[in-house]
Amino acid sequence: MAVVDEEKVERADKAEPERTRPDERAAAAGGLAGALGWPARKLAEGRAFFAEVKSELKKVTWPSRKEVYSTTLVVVATSVLFGFYLWGLDLVFSRVMSLVLSR
Repeated sequence: MAVVDEEKVERADKAEPERTRPDERAAAAGGLAGALGWPARKLAEGRAFFAEVKSELKKVTWPSRKEVYSTTLVVVATSVLFGFYLWGLDLVFSRVMSLVLSR
């Protein structure tokens, strides 16, 4: 059964002509023409990209100043609390380890 599948794959490969992308054909046919058109294509792609970015940024709902302030306070307070918590754990574990290793 595996032989039959392999034969199907081989027939399909022979039936389909090799497909190349337009960029590959241009580079193969005339390297200079492809090389000269490259900067213009990249510039157009860059312009399109930034136009899409601008339109997407218009859709964003930006937080208000009050929301930014309150969430910043939450982050800072949480960081300070976890800092003290981890500092306390470090003190406890260092004392336990010094007691265990001193014996």
